[in-house]
Amino acid sequence: MLPDGRNRKDVSVGQKVKVVQKHHQRTGVLTTGFVARILTNSRTHPHGIKVRLESGIVGRVKEILEEEED
Repeated sequence: MLPDGRNRKDVSVGQKVKVVQKHHQRTGVLTTGFVARILTNSRTHPHGIKVRLESGIVGRVKEILEEEED
């Protein structure tokens, strides 16, 4: 099972993830993208590590996705 994004050590730049944006927290709408920058400084966060995706979207990691195998 993949880590769920609440530990900073499990999230890395370039990784494919699903995040929830602040205005989607109630609905739970997830956005998929690649991590450009990790914004959370603490080791863990109960709602997910905050990241900026390459698209510029900021959100908290809810799922870490496996890279598709070629």
